[in-house]
Amino acid sequence: MPTRQPTQRIAKFFDYMRKNERLDDFTIRDKALDSTKIPAWHLVRHPPVPESTVIQGKPRSPYSKAYRTFQKQEGARLRKALNRLTHGRNIFVYNNIRTNQVVYSLTRYLEKNNVLSQMVFHGKKTVPATLRKDMWAPFYSVHFDDAKVGLRAYQLLREFSLQRQLAPPKEMITITEKWLDQKRPRDMMEAEKWEEENKMNEKVGWMMNKKDRARVLMDQKATSVADIAAVLEIQEKELEEGFALGTRGYLTRKARQRRRLGRKLEAEATERATERVQKFEDQLEDLAGVSIENPTGHNEYSVESKQVKILWTDIYDAQYAKSWPERVSHGHLALLHDHVMPGQKRVEGAEVDEGDDILAHDNFTEKESVPSTSS
Repeated sequence: MPTRQPTQRIAKFFDYMRKNERLDDFTIRDKALDSTKIPAWHLVRHPPVPESTVIQGKPRSPYSKAYRTFQKQEGARLRKALNRLTHGRNIFVYNNIRTNQVVYSLTRYLEKNNVLSQMVFHGKKTVPATLRKDMWAPFYSVHFDDAKVGLRAYQLLREFSLQRQLAPPKEMITITEKWLDQKRPRDMMEAEKWEEENKMNEKVGWMMNKKDRARVLMDQKATSVADIAAVLEIQEKELEEGFALGTRGYLTRKARQRRRLGRKLEAEATERATERVQKFEDQLEDLAGVSIENPTGHNEYSVESKQVKILWTDIYDAQYAKSWPERVSHGHLALLHDHVMPGQKRVEGAEVDEGDDILAHDNFTEKESVPSTSS
């Protein structure tokens, strides 16, 4: 039976990570773990709980059901506390490798309830029964300098996606010659047979049938890129009007009271989360010699004021958008065989300067290459 002793679990886990040279993928710098990447660890989802902990009135055996349930609950609280450190500063986008559906997440890992809540029913078998992580691939990630701006962008992205699926433009679900060319079989004999059976040429201008309409509406890969470009352009105007600065119009006395109360509750929740993270960090420092750090300002999270950084699995997906605001810079995501969104890909041979990892700026203008000095 596997051990549940806290000291043995932590030591064994980090020995495995170091042996397989995987620990560097989760660190900001030497021995400082990235708080956005470690919540997917089994060690975090089922954190070490001392045997002396009182559970339901008395200490419980590590192999009891009560202990395992309490451990799972503590893991959920610890993950929320870790995510709270950077909540709203990053948006992680995944796409379905079969249907090209797109989901937005505020965490690097996908959460079942969050994914399923973004799935719109378009007919039979268009909404999965559960989350299959092997069907979702990292698409791109967006990094902001202000959490309020990031949360506003997340809200707009969700709204645009839902609106397009519930009230699509007429031309999006209408049969066209271009759509028929894509659907027609490549073999000439099969194409003639297909045209005789379906008589699709006579249906140009008609609305697609339910099954084809569902496939078109579920394919959000290109529209998602256009959406994020439009959202960033909308936010430029909002920032000029004082968004996230608390200067957008007059607030009544009750509104100011609610704001003060909200800030007080927010500070208390942040303090509780910090204590929980610190307690877990102390265990890691004592047994593995590592710490947990807020990654804001390091590596891919290094974003200047009012600037936005977007990291792509395939950077040429950015060309789905007609234009990009001037405050946007583009980079690459690292390629890892994992279902968790990776970090920024480091350019080989580049200096420590963060700007050397930016591949394109503004309106997707590629960065000029440095001429070679070798003969």
